[in-house]
Amino acid sequence: MKLVVLGLSLSSSWGNGHATTYRALLSAFARRGHDILFLERDVPWYASARDMADPAFCRLALYEDVEGLAAWRDEIARADAVIVGSYVPDGVRVGARVQAWAGGVTAFYDIDTPVTLGLLESGQHDYVSPALIPGYDIYLSFTGGPTLRRIEGRHGAPAARALYCAVDTDAYLPTGAAPRWDLSYLGTYSPDRQPTLERLLIEPARQMPESRFVVAGPQYPADIDWPANVERIEHLPPADHPAFYGASRYTLNVTRADMIVAGWSPSVRLFEAAACGTPIISDIWPGIDELFEPAREIALVTEAVEVVDLLGRNGRAMGAAARRRVLAEHSGERRAALLEQLIGEASNRRLEPSLTTGKDAA
Repeated sequence: MKLVVLGLSLSSSWGNGHATTYRALLSAFARRGHDILFLERDVPWYASARDMADPAFCRLALYEDVEGLAAWRDEIARADAVIVGSYVPDGVRVGARVQAWAGGVTAFYDIDTPVTLGLLESGQHDYVSPALIPGYDIYLSFTGGPTLRRIEGRHGAPAARALYCAVDTDAYLPTGAAPRWDLSYLGTYSPDRQPTLERLLIEPARQMPESRFVVAGPQYPADIDWPANVERIEHLPPADHPAFYGASRYTLNVTRADMIVAGWSPSVRLFEAAACGTPIISDIWPGIDELFEPAREIALVTEAVEVVDLLGRNGRAMGAAARRRVLAEHSGERRAALLEQLIGEASNRRLEPSLTTGKDAA
């Protein structure tokens, strides 16, 4: 299969979770024998922070603007499938061109589904529009559950299917390193996540001054009152994620408010930490218990006192159980196999009208 992907970024993981998701999914897709071209808008904030400028599993090409995509029109036309991702700059114009040029299956891969739907309902159409959604053969959604029916019923998608984020289990492995921190958190600053981070990490840090905590990620305001035992790391490239998780006795998963409301919206960090065998403490949202078994594979909490209690326990067995679950159900290989299946089903649906017409004519 020849696949073309137009995504936010593959080359840089700075300030976004898209790059690691694409890397895990597409490297596994390539191992299944497929040819991949990834087209990425050349923007200065990623140009200065590229940590995968020459991927081994696909061709990566940069384009300057929407008009510059014309250089890749033939590739898009000949591809068996073309995927346009969420948050692609000028995504509506990009999607319109893809739908006009593509000869194969077209898909929208929404790695930000609850955010996207909120924007659509407020009239903001930055990277996908109501008119564009029905033109995609598949709406691949970071969010599963009831949201899929909403995408089909309210927004006219012919087929909305869950394609959760994935982890490269060859890269994310237990390190066996001695713990450096009792509790870690990895994530870009988000105003709606900050109250949960305050409650489930910063408050426990204040209550446990002899314990060690760390928050890694960019864009945190300078006026946050970090306790002395909370270390800050401004940016942690993906190559350093396994070591970071391996040095954590526990790690914290914090979910954005709109994704909690939608449910069934796992962050890629959730799978990455679990793949490293690091025990996870998480906030609670609908569907999380379908991804990991509470108490056995993940600890679900609401208050600081629960975190303090957990940090007094050994979580190795829970971390090992979570890793087994990821290997069985949430690896890049599993997601790549599912993507292959979904593209095949969409291709068959495209053929159905012509097959029916042929039978009628006969």
